Amino acid sequence: MELTTKQINIKENGHKEKQHWDLEIKPHTNIFNLHLKDVWNYRDLLILLVRRDFISFYKQTIFGPLWFFIQPIFTTIIYTLIFSRLAGISTEDAPAPLFYLTGTVAWNYFAECLTKTSTVFRDNANIFGKVYFPRLIMPLSIVMSNLVKFGVQLLLFILVMVWYIIKGENVHPNEYLLLFPVIVLLLALQGLGFGLIVTALTTKYRDLAFLITFGIQLAMYATPVIYPLSAAPQQFKEIIALNPLSGLIEAFRYGFLGTGHFYPGYFYYSVCFSIIVVLAGLIIFNKTEKNFVDTV
Repeated sequence: MELTTKQINIKENGHKEKQHWDLEIKPHTNIFNLHLKDVWNYRDLLILLVRRDFISFYKQTIFGPLWFFIQPIFTTIIYTLIFSRLAGISTEDAPAPLFYLTGTVAWNYFAECLTKTSTVFRDNANIFGKVYFPRLIMPLSIVMSNLVKFGVQLLLFILVMVWYIIKGENVHPNEYLLLFPVIVLLLALQGLGFGLIVTALTTKYRDLAFLITFGIQLAMYATPVIYPLSAAPQQFKEIIALNPLSGLIEAFRYGFLGTGHFYPGYFYYSVCFSIIVVLAGLIIFNKTEKNFVDTV
C-alpha cells in the first residue's frame, strides 16, 4: 500500500471542498513503478541503516574495523604463497602481492553485496511486516555499508601500491584509472541486481540461500581474481570472458598497475550486463515485496 496525505473540508453550505491531499491509500498496480522518489524521501533512514550495519557488525569484536585490513592481507599472503610461489601462475610482471590484492579488493565488494542482499527478505521479515518504508532501502543500505568497507580496503591497496612504486617495481598507473568510479558502480549494480533476484526467489525456494554460500566461492575461480585472463587456457578463455565481472576486474587492475590488458569489448559487455541485471532485479524485487510476508 502507498501512503500520501488527504484532507477534506466541509463547508457550511454542505458542499465538499478538496484541499491538498496529504494521505492517500491505494494499491500498487504496476511492477515497473520502482518508487525511487519514496527511497529519496527516506534517505535519512538509509543513512541510519548504513551506520547501524557498520557499528553493530564490529561492536563486540576485539580488533573492530581492523578486520577490514586483516582479511585482505591474509588472503593476499595465502594467494601469493599458493598460486604464485607453488603453482607458478603468471601475474603479468606485476608484484604478486599487489596483483592478488587488486583482485581481492574488487571481488570482495561484489561478493559482500551479493551474499548480504540475497537474504534481505528472510532477515528482515519481522520488520517488513510491522512498519512501512520503501523495501528497497534495505538492499541499498547493504551496498552502501559495504562501500565503506571497500573504501578502507582500497586505502590499504593504495598504500601497498605506493610502497612498490617507491621501490621501483613494475607498477604504472595510467589514464584508465579514470574508469575507477564506473567500475565500482558496475560492481555494486551487479551485486545488487543478483542479490535482489536471489532474495526474491528464496521466499519460495530456501535452497538458494545454501547455494549462494558456496556458489560465490566457486564463482571466484571463474573470474580473473587469482590469475590474469591472458593466462587462462585458450579453450576456457572465452567462457571466462562471458563472466560479466571479468572485464571489470581486468580494467580495474590495468588502470592501477599498468600491467595486463584492457579489453574494450569485455568492458562494454559488463556495462550492458550490469544495467540489465539490476533492472531485472528491481522489477522482480518490486513484484515479490507485495506478498512475500505470506511465504517467508
